[in-house]
Amino acid sequence: MDGIIYPASIIFLAILTFIFYQNRNTMLMFIAIAIGVYIVYSQETGHTATEFKNEVIHSIDDKAQEFDKEHSNKSFDTD
Repeated sequence: MDGIIYPASIIFLAILTFIFYQNRNTMLMFIAIAIGVYIVYSQETGHTATEFKNEVIHSIDDKAQEFDKEHSNKSFDTD
């Protein structure tokens, strides 16, 4: 994230988490913490949820094509 967006989002989530804690809303507090962890993780490593989704889709597609080749199923259309 560029410039002020990254620190501002972390500060906003910290304030939001504190407000949820004060109001004894633990579920929303944990959700806000999880979002903050995801933001820090994606900023530090460069890995995003979209990359993970694409890897899973490609893996499933590769396995389906291997299954088709092994079982020589003529009805499977890869297109």
